[in-house]
Amino acid sequence: MLIFDDMQARGHEAVSLLHHAPSGLRAVLAIHSAVLGPAIAGVRLREQDEELAVRGALALSESLTLKAALAGLNHGGGACVLLMPPGGVEDPHAREALFRALGRQVRPLHTRVVLTGDVGVTAADIAFVAQETPGTLNMAPGEATGTFAESGAAGTGSVTGYGVYRGMKAAARYALGSESLRGVRVAVLGAGAVGRALATQLHREGARLTVADERPERAQALAGEVGGVAVPAGDLLDTPCDILAPCGYGHSIRSADVPRLQCRLIAGGEHHPLTRRGEAAVKEAGIVYMPDFAINAAGLIAAATGLGAAQAAERVYHTVGRITAVAEQTGKAPHLVARRMAERRIELIGNLGPA
Repeated sequence: MLIFDDMQARGHEAVSLLHHAPSGLRAVLAIHSAVLGPAIAGVRLREQDEELAVRGALALSESLTLKAALAGLNHGGGACVLLMPPGGVEDPHAREALFRALGRQVRPLHTRVVLTGDVGVTAADIAFVAQETPGTLNMAPGEATGTFAESGAAGTGSVTGYGVYRGMKAAARYALGSESLRGVRVAVLGAGAVGRALATQLHREGARLTVADERPERAQALAGEVGGVAVPAGDLLDTPCDILAPCGYGHSIRSADVPRLQCRLIAGGEHHPLTRRGEAAVKEAGIVYMPDFAINAAGLIAAATGLGAAQAAERVYHTVGRITAVAEQTGKAPHLVARRMAERRIELIGNLGPA
């Protein structure tokens, strides 16, 4: 990939490669924007190759910039993607060394970037980072992007998942003609903490659920809990439904998959489920897409402001309502309206000059 071309196209400020051989640290740190304030950077740790790590950091950091701006937060967006060390991180001392090495590497940047947990990273890991740098925000894993589903930490999925549910209702009013989800067919892709929290809320309202996950046993378990139907992950996009709710790790819907979709609305907790090309394709197909940075922000709002889950989720509901109101007035697609609203705030505050 051409990193500088991608940075220029997305508007990134900086990308750094971090390395510390003794601890096994290999990381990509991307700062998309610090115009509104220090960039909140979700830290991810997964098995992946270097190119995917760079691409992931660029996409995640841009999304967090838009999310923070749209939510009215005084933060920018960043991302820190760690490659899995060759020896793994099962040894607790090795894990401590890895995250403390990360803290020391980013310490000089603590006024520009704030690290918080995301996929594969726990609150304890961020506590190790905090021993080396003041630039941390120790919220529940996954609340930065709404995607982490593995830690099992209490409340990890509840805030983000409830916010997605409230945002989905506001989006449904625009796309389906009513915010009531009783009897509405919802296909949930991803049975982790966020997907589980979302499915639980939908079940309580009487939605008809189809569930899929990369791990079939998780989909089966969740489907049993919410009275839904489990299908293989590869088949979910072919499932007739009213709403498709991607709650996986990202890029669940490839551009080539768009003709398979049988939904009217895409609204879920997953970070960047579609590429820009995919967004254009679903628009052409007449499918409404409520972007991740608008609908999965409740966890980030709660952590950055101290608001409770219900209050943070209501902010998501009202944000989505504002987006759909403008979309109705202008005839523009909601995902384009949401992006422009976020960019507009960054432009206006940025033009105020130094604080």
